[in-house]
Amino acid sequence: MRRFLLMVLSAIGLSLVFASPSHGQLGGLVKRLAPEVKLPNLMEGKPPITTNIEDAVYADPSRDNFDPGVARDLTSLPLDSQNRFVLAAGYYRMTVQSYCLHAGTYGPTSGDGYLYAPLKGSQEAAVESILRNSADHLEFEQRDIQTLIWAILSRAKFEDLSNRHKVIAATLLSKKQLTSLNRNALDVLTNRQVQGLIGGVPGPVASVLQAEADMRRLLAGGGNYGDLEAAAVLAGMAPIGEGSLTGVPSSRWSRHPDGYWLRFNASSYSRTEVEVWVPEDAVGQVYDPAITVAVPTNTAKQRLSQSARVRMD
Repeated sequence: MRRFLLMVLSAIGLSLVFASPSHGQLGGLVKRLAPEVKLPNLMEGKPPITTNIEDAVYADPSRDNFDPGVARDLTSLPLDSQNRFVLAAGYYRMTVQSYCLHAGTYGPTSGDGYLYAPLKGSQEAAVESILRNSADHLEFEQRDIQTLIWAILSRAKFEDLSNRHKVIAATLLSKKQLTSLNRNALDVLTNRQVQGLIGGVPGPVASVLQAEADMRRLLAGGGNYGDLEAAAVLAGMAPIGEGSLTGVPSSRWSRHPDGYWLRFNASSYSRTEVEVWVPEDAVGQVYDPAITVAVPTNTAKQRLSQSARVRMD
């Protein structure tokens, strides 16, 4: 059987070199040669996280010249049992450990505008659990948490993770969530197979699919964090992505549906300054970092998840 599979993969490789088949042609070739071998549809189903610029509908331009005064430390507010900040009136600031939620895009640069949007997607509950529960486990490094999030975004098999990351995943996620993630995981493909499957896909989408495929390969093969980061975070000057919002200043506030205002200043994908302004009528509401996403107004850049963990540097 192993020899037969090698023959199939060899035939696939030759077809890619000489024929550049479409998705359907490649699938047809595999089906004819080995019905039991099935290459995945990399764009099948609802993505793990879907939050995007269309969800960032809470921007409040009327607050662009608003002076909130002197900020207090957000950590001075109490956390409830779900690691949400219970709000009191006033202006608060905190530099948080933030996380890349959009592999295959560019990281933040100075002056970027970011807007609030809620966490959405087929695996939003798993990402939420990781972010929420990580605040109770400061012994886990930020890069370990990011690795688990990248594993979810790339639909990697959690059973292929290192023993260390398996332990962390089992701590932060429920058994049901782990089972669901494995059930929806994709196989590791060769780079040639990936290129064949994403042929003809628009450039920005292809970049994301390529990054996710590279991360699956690295996670299965024990790649280090630097390699994962290089695959997930594009280097260089970011273009203006399709559907971007132009002319939005970095000082733009977003009015949360619960009546308080949020603003984000990201110096890197892993470090974001969060500002919260709370009027009297929003006292007692909660700011929940685990379901808060900072969405870039340039769609070529990375959306960022938040946490209740302080970034010290």
